[in-house]
Amino acid sequence: MKKLRRLLLTLFILAILVLVAVLAYNAIKFSSKQVKIDPAPELPLNDNITSRLSQAIQIPTISYETHIDTAAFVAFNQYLDSLFPAITSQLDTHTINGYSRIYKWQGQNTTLKPILLMAHIDVVPVEADTREAWTTDPFSGKIIDGHIYGRGAIDDKLSLIGILEAIDLLIKEEYFPNRTVYLAFGHDEEIGGPMGGTFIAEYFKKQNIQFEYILDEGSLVTEGNMPGLDKPLALIGIAEKGMVTLTLTVRTEGGHASMPPAQTAIGALSKAIATLEANPMPATFTGPTQLMLDHTGPETDFLMKMVLANTWLFGGILKSELSKKNTGNAVIRTTTAVTMMNGGIKDNVLPKHAAAKINFRIHPENTIDDVVNYVKKTVNDDRITIEIDPVKENPSKISDHKAFGFQVIQRTLQETFTDAVVAPSLVVAATDSRHFRDVADNTYRFMPIQLNNEEIKGIHGTNERISVDNYKQAIRFYYRLIKNSCQ
Repeated sequence: MKKLRRLLLTLFILAILVLVAVLAYNAIKFSSKQVKIDPAPELPLNDNITSRLSQAIQIPTISYETHIDTAAFVAFNQYLDSLFPAITSQLDTHTINGYSRIYKWQGQNTTLKPILLMAHIDVVPVEADTREAWTTDPFSGKIIDGHIYGRGAIDDKLSLIGILEAIDLLIKEEYFPNRTVYLAFGHDEEIGGPMGGTFIAEYFKKQNIQFEYILDEGSLVTEGNMPGLDKPLALIGIAEKGMVTLTLTVRTEGGHASMPPAQTAIGALSKAIATLEANPMPATFTGPTQLMLDHTGPETDFLMKMVLANTWLFGGILKSELSKKNTGNAVIRTTTAVTMMNGGIKDNVLPKHAAAKINFRIHPENTIDDVVNYVKKTVNDDRITIEIDPVKENPSKISDHKAFGFQVIQRTLQETFTDAVVAPSLVVAATDSRHFRDVADNTYRFMPIQLNNEEIKGIHGTNERISVDNYKQAIRFYYRLIKNSCQ
């Protein structure tokens, strides 16, 4: 018996040693996917550029769910024409539905597919009860302590004006692109792009234009969000989540509250909601998320590298940890968010009707049908009807991280954000680029700015702002990207 115990102990120790050896071997073999690129010469920029973005912010191009202030959008486009006369004279300009813009900078080699750089003109409203929390008026465009404040400072006038600044600089240098460059600026992205992005994409489709790649807003350079990584992390979105809102409804006979059933319509609906929240759709590392881990893992400290190189063993723990944070949870699964609920008319009347809207952001591994089937199976209650709201979108296709577009964006990133680690990623919000799936095989989503977690809160929030240095870096990025893409 003692010999058997010694043998089992020996085998157990050997198994542990083999396991440790395998883990260490995989970590050592986990090689870097970063590109070794020399920093680009710093492009000198004067301070006039800050006043031009500031003035753009002062024009309140707000998209409301039901309307837009047309005068503001007319004024904004007039401002662009006056601001960049060289662009107005040298690039072909086309207006879509009155306010959206397309620019074409003709390349010398017509055999090369063009590229498309995107941004949007509109911004989200500022909630009235938050205005007092702003450091300055949300549409002042004031520059305070080296930051440009105002709605649109990040999302997305920074990109729009930054792209035009870069092209204006290139024109003044008498640069002529070898490849044609298109720009597309939608005017209603914040409400889904029904009259802007949708029609711009249809215009390109009718012209039989196929792009080498598209670059729209999306991920950015973040700080301190990857355990074990002491460098900034630049995420290039290679896909974006889909979206569907389901309306769950319960109808009962109602009656007097003094003689209630065991469960009212509100109770039945609440149970269904609690069940869905307690049982989210499965987490996965497939697709963009796995690629992100593959690109960031080799740059982390050895312990984290060992974890990320061996997700076959640590995957369950990693998913559990990521699920605890909203940002981590969003990239590993289709998320469930109860956003609206109503039911009942009086405190002593049993409700005949109760309804809730649940918004799902769909991971590329899932579809709208998957979500509906999941809800039906999870709720498992015949009293509840499920309706699909009309505004919906399946996830985008996953763009190739080995294609020219990704490679040139990565190269440009490492020329301008020299200490950043670059990785593919999944964009959890929606962009106008989702309308363009028929005119390009590869669409990427990235904003060339580096923000800390406090600054990120300003996007659609209070005190949206961008540092002057950050804005200048964005212009340098677009300047280099056009050159790198159009050689």
